[in-house]
Amino acid sequence: MRIVLSLCSQAKLADEALWVLRKFPEFELSADTVAYNVVIRLFADKGDLSMGMELMEEMESVDLCPDVMTYTSLINGFCNAGKVEEAWKLAKGMSKNGCVLNTVTYSRILEGVCKCGEMERALELLTEMEKEDGGGFISPNAVTYTLVIQAFVEKKRVRDALMVLDRMGDRGCSPNRVTASVLIQGVLEDGEDLVDKLVKLGGVSLSECFSSATVSLIRLKRWEEAEKMFRLMLVRGIRPDGLACSLVLRELCLLQRYHDCFLLYEEIEKADVVSTIDTDIHSVLLLGLCEQGRSWEAAKLAKSMLDKKMRLKVSQVEKIVEALKKTGDEDLMRRLSTS
Repeated sequence: MRIVLSLCSQAKLADEALWVLRKFPEFELSADTVAYNVVIRLFADKGDLSMGMELMEEMESVDLCPDVMTYTSLINGFCNAGKVEEAWKLAKGMSKNGCVLNTVTYSRILEGVCKCGEMERALELLTEMEKEDGGGFISPNAVTYTLVIQAFVEKKRVRDALMVLDRMGDRGCSPNRVTASVLIQGVLEDGEDLVDKLVKLGGVSLSECFSSATVSLIRLKRWEEAEKMFRLMLVRGIRPDGLACSLVLRELCLLQRYHDCFLLYEEIEKADVVSTIDTDIHSVLLLGLCEQGRSWEAAKLAKSMLDKKMRLKVSQVEKIVEALKKTGDEDLMRRLSTS
């Protein structure tokens, strides 16, 4: 029966799982907390919270004690349904069954409050987390603060987001890359000042901050600023990450600025960046250089691709070989023809 219950869980079949639970006595089996938790989670995920609560009350009537998993499933369900007050009420009652209200549970409720747009309530809840509560100390972490910061940024309340960042720093909690990315996207006009502030707080590097800024600018279709930011990184000796490199080179290819793209590619190679520049970007750049008569640059890029064991599409090889014949590099022609 437990195997069948597990299969229902995997298939997300709440009603069928409940039917299996009711069949336990017929097989002289007693449903335990684990079995109830499986069914409660399925109903909570389904949005049928009344059944979930009914099953939790049933557990207590048969001398089973709801555990952290029971409460977490229902709290998640209430938060997903936008019923934050019910989630909070349930969380406050955890102690009667010996369950500790911890940072993870608090953060989940806080996320629900933010999604409902109740930002003043979110700040109140964050304050509660920062002090003694219910006899235990619950400490907000980087994930907790980032939830609130992101919610403020999405509402264009950047000053409030920065205020939460200050609170984060005051408590000695270092921002992570997600924190940096969220904030930078919200306050790109003052990007460098914010970068310096984030780095001083610890947890993120200059590379992560500038790379996040570059990626955010590209996604916001602010290409000129993104290119300026990326080139500033290289000038200052800051190594961009792989995603930033790929997106910048892709944009240059889309603009058909193949020579600029190649020169930037060489700078990235010198910086020894562990990049995610894929074969498609290499191929587009190589073909673009060939079409614009940049044979020397194309030959150099082709050798780099071959050294990295990148395979060209058959449809591209003939066109590239023809364009590179004028270089007189017979070894390169042979390698391209047999790649």
